[in-house]
Order: sequence, then structure tokens, then C-alpha cells
Amino acid sequence: MAHEFHLPDVGEGLVEAVIVSWYVEVGETVELDQPLVELETDKAIIDMPSPVAGVLLYRGGEDGETTEVGSLLAVIGEPGESWERAAATSPVGEPAAPVVGSLPEAGASGVQGPQALPMVRRLAEELGVDLSGVPGTGPLGRITEQDVRAAASARPTVRVPMSRLRKRIAENMARSWREIPHVTTYGHAESGTLMAERSRLGKPPVEALLIARLLPVLARFPSFNSAVEGDVIVERRFYDIGFAVDTPDGLTVAVVRDADSLPSEELAGEVRRLAEGVKERTLGADELRGQTFTISNIGAVGGGHGTPIIPYGTSAILSVGRAGPRAVVRDDSIEIVRQFPLSLSYDHRIIDGAEGRRFMAAAIEALEE
Repeated sequence: MAHEFHLPDVGEGLVEAVIVSWYVEVGETVELDQPLVELETDKAIIDMPSPVAGVLLYRGGEDGETTEVGSLLAVIGEPGESWERAAATSPVGEPAAPVVGSLPEAGASGVQGPQALPMVRRLAEELGVDLSGVPGTGPLGRITEQDVRAAASARPTVRVPMSRLRKRIAENMARSWREIPHVTTYGHAESGTLMAERSRLGKPPVEALLIARLLPVLARFPSFNSAVEGDVIVERRFYDIGFAVDTPDGLTVAVVRDADSLPSEELAGEVRRLAEGVKERTLGADELRGQTFTISNIGAVGGGHGTPIIPYGTSAILSVGRAGPRAVVRDDSIEIVRQFPLSLSYDHRIIDGAEGRRFMAAAIEALEE
């Protein structure tokens, strides 16, 4: 019996995925849980395993095509079995002719807008060309690829489609900004002690040292490791700390689970593993979401102060800028010391300004110890 396999929601809020490549050709056998197809989602590239053993009878798309959640991805049956999509039926019970996507003739009733094949429309979208202003030179006035490229070369503007990751980042940032009343407070922490410790330990990732020093502060201020659910404040008594990783495709947050249970050496190794996994796009969805607090080391890319946006589902984020020389007054004299610029954004629904300043003071003390 043939088994129809529809694309499941393999990630929070997933609506579609791109088929990267198939591991099995139609007519080949596949084992239970054997990788069937490689898919690209908003945040990761994953292997989709076969839900049953058998012979691949049908593929719901080819390399580079986009498939939606719930759509038919594959059909797997027994050796020698055949499978075809159920034929559509006309109102009088006669099988309907298959739709092959042919374009109607120019001037036909109900035809609106420019005529172009799907591949030409995709090219026009990529090049930022409005097809309504392009004269078609193809049969029956159809717009060809050459028509689109000619129109694009005559215009200085190019529309660049968002990548899947950039779309997800935009959606998450917009949702956080809409629903969370942000407050950002600023400070400076001397960098000498922490950077000396880093040198002594063999230069582990700065993020690992920041996490280790801030964990006791989060324990003292549980509202900064919390989330708002309706009219309830959920104080997490566990510490899944997210840290931002800069990649060519956009900023991504990786999550260190139960960071407070890891010795310093294991914590450094986990930060390295996750950072490499983000850049190579090999992490699972659970390693890229669900943090309880976030640290963004914008100093790694030369940043100073900023206004970080709170990841949805959390209450705070701390941005740490690049350490640099700064004039400080001590005992009525001016000293030049190297300091980290700090920017703390928090959810004003559950954290007041005074509590924000107390947390910042405690964080500065922890970083300077």
C-alpha cells in the first residue's frame, strides 16, 4: 500500500522549506528513517528521514523548489506498486483534463496582466522588473527572459529578495518591537580583569566568560531570566543562555542549555561548537531557540553602544561592545582605562528602571571582579 508523506512542521512557525537535494531517486528502495531528502528551512538545513520502508514512487518537488508545510512531499510504496494522483472530476462525473500550466491566448476572456512563464516571473522578481511595463516579443505577446533582462539593464534599481533567514529575522524583530515595551540602559565595565583571565585560560571565546560571570547576576535578579505569558510572569529557574553569532546570512542566536551546570572548560567548548554549527548551518532547531537570556558580543564586529531588541519570549538582552580606552575620574584625578560599553534592553512591563540600573550595576561588578 502506498504511503503519502506530507511535509511536517519541523520548526516553530515553519510554513515552507526549499528542497536542496534528494537522496533517493524514484524507483529506488529506502529504509525506515533513512535520509530521504535534504531541506532548507528558515534557520537550518535538515535531513528529512523516510517515515516507512519501501520504494519511492513519487517526489513532490525537485531541487531548488519550495514546498509548503502540509503539501505532499513523497509517496512510498511496495516494490512493483504504482501510484498516481487522483484525477479531478468534472460536474458531470467525467475525468477532468490535467492542468499543465499552459498560458491562454492573448485576448482570451478573463486573461489579465502580462503573460509570462513562471520562470520568467521569478527572474523579473529577482531583477526588480515590473512586468506590466515590459512589452513581450514572444509568441502571442508573451514576455521572454530576454525581454526581462533588457528591461533590467535599462534601470539602475535592483530589488534584492530577502533570504529565508533574513525574512525570519525581520518577522521576529518586528514582533518583539510591537509587543514588548523596550527600555535600554547603558554602562561601562573595565575589561582588564576579564581579558587577563581569558589570556590565562588559553583564550576561550569571550562569550563563554561573559556567560559564566553573568549567571550569578541572573540568579539574583530572576525577572531578567523571565517571560510574560498573558498576565503571568514566568520566572525560569534554569539558565539556557543565548549568544549572538554573526554570519554572512544574518545574525543568529545559538543557545547553551543549562549553562550553569557546565564547568568553565566545557562551557567554552560548547560555545565554540555552537558558533561553528551556526556558521556551517549544521545545528538543529532546538539549538537555535528557547533561550532564557541573551548576550550579544557586538564588540566582535567593532560595535560600541547599541539598542538591542529583546528576543521574543524573553525579558532582557545584554549587548557588550568592544573594549577601548576611556577617561575615568578617580579621587579627583583622570585615569585612562579600557572599558566594555554595555547596553541592556529589558521588558518594561515587568522590570522598572530602578531594577534595570541595579542589574546593570551588578553586571558591571561581576565583569570587573
